[in-house]
This record gives sequence, structure tokens and C-alpha cells, in this order.
Amino acid sequence: GILAGDHLKSASDLGIPLVGVGLLYRQGYFRQYLNNEGWQQEYYPENDFYNLPLSLERDENGAPLSIELEFGSRKFRVHIWKVQVGRIPFYLLDTNLEENNSEDRLITAKLYFGDQEMRMLQEILLGIGGIRALRAMDILPNICHMNEGHAAFLALERIRLLMDKREVGFKEAREIVRAGNIFTTHTPVEAGIDHFPAELLEKYFNSYYASLGLERDEFLSLGRQNPGNSQESFCMAVLALKLAAYANGVSQLHGEVSRRMWRNLWPELPEEQLPLTSITNGVHTRTWMSNHMASLLVRYLGTRWKDDPVDHGAWRRVARIPDAELWRTRQSCREKLVDFARKRLKQQLVKVGATLKEISIAEEVLDPEVLTIGFARRFATYKRGTLLMRDLDRLARILNNSEMPVQIIFAGKAHPQDHEGKELIRQIVQVSHQERFRHRIVFIEDYDMEVARHLVQGVDVWLNTPRRPMEASGTSGMKVAFNGGLNMSVLDGWWCEGYQGTNGWAIGKGEVYEDTEYQNQVESRAIYDLLEKEVVPHFYERGSDGVPRAWVNTMKASLQSLCPVFSTERMVQEYTKNAYLPAFLHWSRLVADDLSLALDLARWKERVFKAWPQVLIVLAEAQVSDAVAVGSSIPITAQVALGDLAVDEVAVEGYFGVLDSTGTIQGGECVELQHVSALGNAVHQFAGQIECRFCGRHGFMLRVMPRHKMLGIIYEPGYLIWG
Repeated sequence: GILAGDHLKSASDLGIPLVGVGLLYRQGYFRQYLNNEGWQQEYYPENDFYNLPLSLERDENGAPLSIELEFGSRKFRVHIWKVQVGRIPFYLLDTNLEENNSEDRLITAKLYFGDQEMRMLQEILLGIGGIRALRAMDILPNICHMNEGHAAFLALERIRLLMDKREVGFKEAREIVRAGNIFTTHTPVEAGIDHFPAELLEKYFNSYYASLGLERDEFLSLGRQNPGNSQESFCMAVLALKLAAYANGVSQLHGEVSRRMWRNLWPELPEEQLPLTSITNGVHTRTWMSNHMASLLVRYLGTRWKDDPVDHGAWRRVARIPDAELWRTRQSCREKLVDFARKRLKQQLVKVGATLKEISIAEEVLDPEVLTIGFARRFATYKRGTLLMRDLDRLARILNNSEMPVQIIFAGKAHPQDHEGKELIRQIVQVSHQERFRHRIVFIEDYDMEVARHLVQGVDVWLNTPRRPMEASGTSGMKVAFNGGLNMSVLDGWWCEGYQGTNGWAIGKGEVYEDTEYQNQVESRAIYDLLEKEVVPHFYERGSDGVPRAWVNTMKASLQSLCPVFSTERMVQEYTKNAYLPAFLHWSRLVADDLSLALDLARWKERVFKAWPQVLIVLAEAQVSDAVAVGSSIPITAQVALGDLAVDEVAVEGYFGVLDSTGTIQGGECVELQHVSALGNAVHQFAGQIECRFCGRHGFMLRVMPRHKMLGIIYEPGYLIWG
């Protein structure tokens, strides 16, 4: 949700014609408090929509605008609320209406609530209800961006509406809608993806898939990696991937992980060529930067960094800031954080009935002059919130060093059903109650944007310890960087791209261990070593004026290298350039001239796919000796039987590269072979050259794919031949 908000803010700053759609939860995400033993407790205060920056959409008669949804035996009405995010309207759907029954009113009660059936109803509301709500307001989007699979049902609704409006079949409508859909996956683990049993889909979509002209199995196959497996559940991410022309992960590493996760969807393609790329997340610069830092930057950089946050030249001017002034700004932000943490800790102690003595100690915890480390995020087990606490004696020596002390502030929530995550919080709180840590470790409860803003603006070091490669991106460390804080993280998510050796610290070198206990042991020791040998001495090495110039230089390197890259301004520009505009152009071509290209494409696919079993690679040859010099070219020829297909309806390519020890081509490249002659009996000869640019064993293969005369090479699973 925070990332989505930053996305909308930057879209507003950039003038992108975009609207957002979500659900308006009456109780939202839970509020957190900790009992005396440190166990997380949840409570759900009601949101009063009339005292929030929301407005209820109304029709021309002034009545609340509403839509109706009917799925299975459920029939309910939905109101539409609007939040204005700069230039961007953000519409939120609400089922808590008196005319709805009590069960349907609960659909928008809580973010994490109920069973699979409730989850499905929420996703029907978001995807199908979201499209219907936009239509009710005369907003007809031609491009839809699905953030995670939760909204994937929108693709089906867009297809249904197009079928009704233009009187076309499912295949034709699918081509058009798919061209205008974009899908972003945000999770690197299958367990984080929504799966529904076939029985549940049948319960709610029995009449709906009939309106799409589909049979039950055809409909269910849209959400299955293997359409022929009747035992496979219906996966929302698979549905989104099949009905989106552009798909991406949220960091370069996450893109690689996602391609491995979903490679069964494109079984004939090499992993590096799967149509699932990456656009790394970012943060909204002005939302997360402190006023102290912003004022300092305006003074020495001007306002260019605000007007164009991705301008590297503007951020290079950070070198002009006097070390002493940058350090004073850092100290001011830390002092503000310490003051905030003391007040919050005092409030926490009062709520649980602590003694006056315990409450008075809260006013003395932390020190505004001490190196401050922050760790705040969702407490999932893979994020390893207690990795720093595997050797408490060593940690105590680091934190209580009389000459170079250190303090740590924790915050974060565990999912209400995640008992292992709650146990991590309890362990941290218990450690903070020990006498030797009482003034050096604090856990701030009820992590929200206010807590986050104080933390990212005030800490000196941001600690991030996920188990690689389970962090899709992460954005909290980016927010720290915009405030002059430094990152110390496992090389996972965004930090693989951000770390440059001089702008923070890396825990390990990106290793992945099969034994997680051994990995925890190795990386916890690496954290202690980094703190003792590099981070802490670096912070306390001061000049005669009290300024740690080496530390300030690292701050400047961080600001210069990270700020122009890891902003949502850059992120939204990438989405616009690589996804939104290409999708719009493709969609526009398909719908032009009364859908002529879309209709032609559907007919062409049906004809080509019917003839595809006749296509066969008869011969593949390379004219080569045993040894080939680097840089030389090797002629290759192919004879391909095309059956009923014309020469211009296929593309013949050579796929070549260096072989690994198993004889598999690694990171291969493609070169297209040109038609040379017809050999008779529908067999044709093609020829080309491959270039050997590297030393070592090389190999090549040939492949044949369909080619449309106007849209070029078109790959679909089952219609690619290797030889």
C-alpha cells in the first residue's frame, strides 16, 4: 500500500494520466500493541470515512453512485469513494452498506480477514468491481496495471465487456485486452501467491465463464500452469501472466527469481528469454525526506533535485555541501528520532501499567550522540529480525563500548496469523528488558507511516537481513538513503543494484546456503565483524572539529549514487516508457479500423496453430572445423519443412552461446536465418552466421516460431520447435 501511494504521487508529479482503484477497509490493517511479555496483540479500530480526506462519488441526482455485483448466491451493492492524490484520483470500493447483508458488508472490513472464500470475494470486488466502478464514472481505461495477482479478475471483465460491446469472440477480445494489460509480481515465493480450488471458482463463476463463451475446463485452464492438470489449483498470478502483454518483477534479482518461478508457463524458452522482466521499486522523494535534509539540499543544490529527482547531475552537487553542515543535519535528525522514541516508549509503558520507575527509565533510554541502527519492517521469518541477537554477549560488548557505543531501534508488525513472526518480536522485546540492553535497545510498537518516517529520517545505519533471494525489492533502505543514512544489508532485493562498495555495507557476498541454520550462523558473525571492524570505528573517527569526515564522505557517496536511481519518479518513468506507452501503442493498433488487426490476428493464430504439427526441422548444419578463432563467424544452414505455412509465416533462428559442463547453452544469443531457396515438398532452406565472441566450448540450436506479417514473431507455449 505504501509503494502504491508513492506510485500515485510520482504519477501526479509527472502528469501521467492515471487513476488508482482499491478497497476501502473499514478497519484496515490492524493496530499493534505489546503485552508485558512482548507478545503482539491486535486491535481493529473503526475508520470514520467522513472524517478522512475522502469524498463519496455521487450521480447526477446527488445520490451515492453505486454498482452491483452478483456472483453465485451473493448479490451486493458497492459505493465508490475518492481520494485525490495530487492530480491523480484514487477510487476505493466499499460494501459496508445497509442494503447489503451482514456477510457481504464484511468484504471490505479488514485487509487480512476470513478464509479463502472471503479472499476470493475481495478479489472479485477489486478486479471485476473495480472495472465496473470506473465504467459507472465514465472512465474507460485502455491500459490496466495489475499490482500483484489480486486484481487479475479485471482482465476477464475487460474481455467480457469487449465481447458484448463489439460482438466478438473470446479469442479476439483476449488479444486486445491482453495487449492493454500490465502485471507486476511482488513476491519471490509461491506461498505468497493466491491459489483457489476449482470448486470455489465454480461456485462463484459458473454463470460468469458462460458469458465469456468458455467451458468450465477452458476457464480453469486460464489459472493453471499446466492446463491439462485437473488437480492443479487456480492461481491468480498465472491468470495475470497469461492475460498481460507485459510482466515484471520489482528488482533485477527478483526478475531472475520470478523467471525461475514461472518458467513452466513458457516451457520451450530459455530462462533468460522468458517474457518477464524487471523494474526496480523506488520511493517518493519528498514524502520520505526530512525537512532538515530538504532545506540543506535546496541551499546547496538548488531545486533541480526536486523538479527532476532522476537528474544525476543535480545529485552530484552533494559534494558541495560542507561536511560540518551535512553532519549537523544528521545529528538534528537523530536527536528528533531519540526524542520521538522516548515519548513512544513512555506511552507504551503507561498503557501496560508499568511502574513509575519503569516509566521514568523510558526518558533516559537512547542517546542522541550515539550511533543509531534501525531495523523496521514486516516481521516475517525470512527477514530474520533476530539475526543480530544470536550472540548476546558479543552484542552487549558492541552496544556498551564506553568509547564507541551503539544503540538499536526496532519496529514492525507480524501478520496476525504468523505466530513465528510474533515470537521474533517477543524475543527482541525480552532482550531489550535485560539490564545490559535496557538503554541500548528499544522496540517501538504499532509500526506505521509516522513511526517509519521518524526512523528513516533519524537512523545512521539501516540494517536489513533477509534470507537471499526472498526479498523481492524492499524500499525502507531507499528512504534512509534520501536522509543521509547508510545501508548495511544482505545482497538481496534492491541492494544488489544499489551497493557500490563505497556507499554502505554488504553482509556477505550474495551467497545462498542450503542449510539455513548454517547461513544464519555465518551471516550473524558477518554482521558482528562489520560492526566491530568497519561501521562503528568509521562513525567515531572524528576530526578536531568533531566531524567524522570519512563517514560524511560515505554519506555523500550514498546520496549521489542512490537518490537519482531509487525514486518512484524513475520507477514510474520506466513503467511509462517500457510498459504503459508500448502497451497503448499495441492496443491502439489492434482496435484500429474496427478491430481489423485483432480479428486478423485471431484468425491467423487459429490457422497457423492448426498447421503447426506439420512444421519440422529436417536438417541443421554448421560449417566448422574443430578449432575456431575468437571473433570468427560460422556459417549455419537449416532445412525446415513448413507444411501448409508460407515462408513469411515463420521465423527461423539460431540460438548459440558458450556451453556449461552439462552441455547446456548459457546466456545464449539469437540470430535470424534468412530464406535461401525452396527445396520442394514444402521444405525450405535457410542460412545465417553465428559469431564466436568468447573462448571455450560453443554450441548452437535452431528454433522455429510463428511470425505475423505485421506484429512479427509471436511465441505461445506449444508453438516453438527446437532442433
